[in-house]
Amino acid sequence: MNFYHFTVPQLIRTLGQVHHWLDKAQKYAEQKKFDVNVLLTARLAPDQFHFTRQVQVITDNAKGTAARLAGVQAPVFEDTEKTVEELRARIDKTIAFLKTLTPEQFQGAAERTITLPFLPGQGLKGSDYLVAFALPNFYFHATTAYSILRHNGVDVGKGDFLGEVPFFALPPSP
Repeated sequence: MNFYHFTVPQLIRTLGQVHHWLDKAQKYAEQKKFDVNVLLTARLAPDQFHFTRQVQVITDNAKGTAARLAGVQAPVFEDTEKTVEELRARIDKTIAFLKTLTPEQFQGAAERTITLPFLPGQGLKGSDYLVAFALPNFYFHATTAYSILRHNGVDVGKGDFLGEVPFFALPPSP
């Protein structure tokens, strides 16, 4: 299967769920009568990124993963978001970029050599990059952002993380 199908739709789906988490965070803040933007500096541990940085990294991972595998340049976003609305705009820009990519651009991605700017002189085959680094890293930061909200009282559960799952009915057993 083309790597497009393992990346772009899944990245877009999870980014859409981040919007859903932000909806729930806003409702929670309204119920409890506090500014939702207070949650943006929350973190799980002193040495982990705060919520805003987690979302920035989620979007950077999404656009970087897809761009590297497609052999194109990812857009660069400034990390200046200070409000929920600015985070939403960043997520939307990331989704818009992902939607410009086509399956044809991912032909040969499994064998493409992927380099990372923070590891000069080293590379990975596209298949190793996707399975051993890119997707685990993307979901690590998505899980951490989700967990920050949950830890701070936002009513999110596993279904909010997963979103719609395309189950279908099986025919009755004989």
